[in-house]
Amino acid sequence: MRRILIVAAAVAALALATGCSSGTGTNRKVGGTPTIALLLPESKTTRYEAFDRPLFEAKVAQLCAGCKVLYFNADQDAAKQQNQFEAALTQGADVIVFDAVNADAVAPQVHSAQQKKIPVIAYDRLISGVGYDYYVSFDNVKVGRVQGEALLAELARRGTLDKGQILMLNGAPTDPSAGDYKKGAHQALDGKVRIGREFDTPDWSPDKAQQETEQTITALGKDAVVGVYSANDGMASGAVAALQRAGYSTLPPLTGQDGELAAVQRILTGQQTMTIYLNYRAQAEKAAELAVALGRGDKPAAPATTNNGAADIPSYLLDAIAVNKDNVASTIVKDGLYKAAEICTPDVAAACASAGVK
Repeated sequence: MRRILIVAAAVAALALATGCSSGTGTNRKVGGTPTIALLLPESKTTRYEAFDRPLFEAKVAQLCAGCKVLYFNADQDAAKQQNQFEAALTQGADVIVFDAVNADAVAPQVHSAQQKKIPVIAYDRLISGVGYDYYVSFDNVKVGRVQGEALLAELARRGTLDKGQILMLNGAPTDPSAGDYKKGAHQALDGKVRIGREFDTPDWSPDKAQQETEQTITALGKDAVVGVYSANDGMASGAVAALQRAGYSTLPPLTGQDGELAAVQRILTGQQTMTIYLNYRAQAEKAAELAVALGRGDKPAAPATTNNGAADIPSYLLDAIAVNKDNVASTIVKDGLYKAAEICTPDVAAACASAGVK
């Protein structure tokens, strides 16, 4: 009988050890309350503070009432973010969800977490040069292609496709997602329209985008610029300011991304052609689910992988939706990103009524 009990105890211990090593091969807080660090890159783009952070924190709280979230925003400063990453490790993070300012330069930081057996999730931007646990983002090449196709369609509708040149305002060169948007946009645009000027805009800065647009109008002439590809809504706002300052009575077709409130209003009033609506809730909640699972010692199977030059990263790639004046009500309002009352301020009310946003 004694021998049977010893064998049973050994089997139970082996099973417990196997369970604790599930997924990442580390002894995380199985069934417990891990500490999760969320590192976001900047606040100029409104999505991070308005959506990603609160949605992520709410989902973690729903899944794990005792879990703690350490939050950091780098304000587009790579050195600051490195200090924040180190602070997350010092403060006891069990999992790190990492949206890197410069995703091509943070492999040493990810490696330092791995040395401490702390799993890492790349959020929104693909970190290169090192393997890690998950990547949660959107199909970014497809996003750029959809933007480019929307710009071509509007140029064709206006009859200006072959009447001039377009300006391309790509995102920050330190952001690999910007490279993907750019790649997709060129897939749509190359050979179908003349690209007069193209910029990789540092920091996704609206101010720099305004300067680049002004430079382009000066160099090419106002009548020559018939469209603007802008990779996101913040830069689109800078382009609008420059176009208005240059005296355009009707603004040329202009793309965007992120579904910012001001961009939705510009779309309704005819200052911007479209935006890409990213389902921030789905992205943030998936990252939160994975973070809690990793913190508890699990590693769910991912539906896809993405090669980052060093490894095939288990990935969740979400779909994006093109939004124009015709479908604001059936997408952004219906999904609750914004209420009609938030969009339809007095100066936008007539445009809202015309588009059926109520």
